[in-house]
Amino acid sequence: MRVVQPIVKLDLILSSFCLQHRYSHSIARVSRAVSHTGDGHLYVMFAILAWMLDTSDGHAFVMVGLLAFTIELPLYWVLKNSFQRRRPQEFSPPLPAFITPSDRYSLPSGHTAAAFLMATIIGHFYPDLSLVMLTWALTIGGSRIFLGVHFLSDVVIGALLGNTCALIAILLMENGV
Repeated sequence: MRVVQPIVKLDLILSSFCLQHRYSHSIARVSRAVSHTGDGHLYVMFAILAWMLDTSDGHAFVMVGLLAFTIELPLYWVLKNSFQRRRPQEFSPPLPAFITPSDRYSLPSGHTAAAFLMATIIGHFYPDLSLVMLTWALTIGGSRIFLGVHFLSDVVIGALLGNTCALIAILLMENGV
């Protein structure tokens, strides 16, 4: 437990800094729009475009994405329900939440996990998009903090989860498993 306490303290300090200043409402408006891009509709759109337009790698891209999400979603659910970490506004009531989260617990960040999963797969199949996708995934993670629904550590664990699941799916598909 002693290892976790400094992380919790850092999370609370960072969340307080991000959520309790005079620009927090303005930043939350932008963060809401950014976060919305990680709701899943763009993933489906990108998969359809890859399938239809990329005759060499589109099918593989979609299959790797489906496999990665098949791995990630159950792990996400188990982690979220095992840790049962409360959201920022439950730790410290003065911290605002600018949206209503879709579930009760905060660790890991599902939006961040999905964004990093997609960024990793897109970067693998379409390397020219790597930097843009990584920037987008980082922005999704940041938006979740600025909306008051996740701590930094939730976002970091979500990023690791998404990236790891994507890499596992890529390796499995490349090795014909």
